[in-house]
Amino acid sequence: QVQLVESGGGLVQPGGSLRLSCAASGSIFGAMGWYRQAPGKERESVATITRSSNTNYADSVKGRFTISRDNVKNTVYLQMNSLKPEDTAVYYCNAVAVGAFGGNYWGQGTQVTVSS
Repeated sequence: QVQLVESGGGLVQPGGSLRLSCAASGSIFGAMGWYRQAPGKERESVATITRSSNTNYADSVKGRFTISRDNVKNTVYLQMNSLKPEDTAVYYCNAVAVGAFGGNYWGQGTQVTVSS
């Protein structure tokens, strides 16, 4: 079965950094990405990356966040620098599985809080 396990969230002061990781298992994965949902708001795309490492970022995080992946480990990362209070949200990993278990999968979410 397909599983996505996230780690790396937490509390950080404005201007600080965090690195999120998402380990995927159970399939071969195409596009992967990170989404976030703040209280009272809809889930939004933060950054996505194809299997060949083409990336796309939300305007609000360009220049501050970097998405990367390791296809051997089936892991996607989100390096978040210069964090702002408005980055506070639950961050979800997403992965598109191909083959027998093809489909769109989500992690359980990890809380990121940016506050002094």
